[in-house]
Amino acid sequence: MMKYRKLDGIEVPASSIVFGCCNPILINDEKGAEALLDAAFAKGFNTFDTAKVYGRSEEVLGRWLSSAGTRKESVIITKGCHPDLASRLNADALKEDIESSLDRLKTDHIDIYMLHRDDRNADIGPVLETLGDYVKNGVIRRIGASNWTHQRIDEANSLAVSSGLPGFSASSPQMSIAKLVRDPWGGGCVSISWDKEAGRWYRNHPEVPVFAYSCLGRGLFSGKVDTNHPLKLRRSLDRAARYGYLCRENIKRLKAAEDIAKKRGCTVAQVALSWLWSHDFDVFPVATISSEKRMQENIDAIELALTSEELERLNG
Repeated sequence: MMKYRKLDGIEVPASSIVFGCCNPILINDEKGAEALLDAAFAKGFNTFDTAKVYGRSEEVLGRWLSSAGTRKESVIITKGCHPDLASRLNADALKEDIESSLDRLKTDHIDIYMLHRDDRNADIGPVLETLGDYVKNGVIRRIGASNWTHQRIDEANSLAVSSGLPGFSASSPQMSIAKLVRDPWGGGCVSISWDKEAGRWYRNHPEVPVFAYSCLGRGLFSGKVDTNHPLKLRRSLDRAARYGYLCRENIKRLKAAEDIAKKRGCTVAQVALSWLWSHDFDVFPVATISSEKRMQENIDAIELALTSEELERLNG
């Protein structure tokens, strides 16, 4: 059964697993998007992660929220200020992105709005002021950062406190049992999967939950590939997954997850999700799912608790 957690400032408790809308069915506005979202909502997914740069994802999600009448029961996360050919981390681009997202999502408020990638040379003060105005007016309920280091979030929050402005209370880095060995997204990716310093920071800042994207290593720990067929494994993963995650360390860890899954009568993906929840800080996996079967398997993982011995093997 899906579980939910209340986040300050948001009326509706958020589902423990976030439905990732960076999904070809939503991005390309394919037939079946409405049925997929209907199925996800019926299974208990009420928290949806999208972004301006995810093709038509916001538009498709907004159309469904309106037609299905589910907006009041949903938690919406979207992101803006993603760099195009140059940095867009400024107040003007932020206003443009927020207003266009509100229009595409057919909503009068966004539950969590994240800045999509950092620019260390940007003047963050005016950006925080603009976000503060939207929070004050009830248009944005919580603000966050996607692919920002914890050090930069700390800096921004210190500036916010000194300026009497709301700070970041959500973060979306890459996090999975699979170690990200190379950035497959063209630079700017922040991973905390095996970053002990980042883990300590999030543990000491419970007001900043982690929304973990690429939580199954871009399919490496999805259960669709296995270590017994190395050539098929390589061919089944896309370029980004091969470039970002294929290494001896991750294959060893995948084999351990396969052995645990076989012994426990569960799936590799369930082991990988349970590993995320074994951390001593708040983690919301963002899962991109295209079938009801996978939805249910992910939900069932909530009840799977890994033993200390299993965690030791996975972490070895």
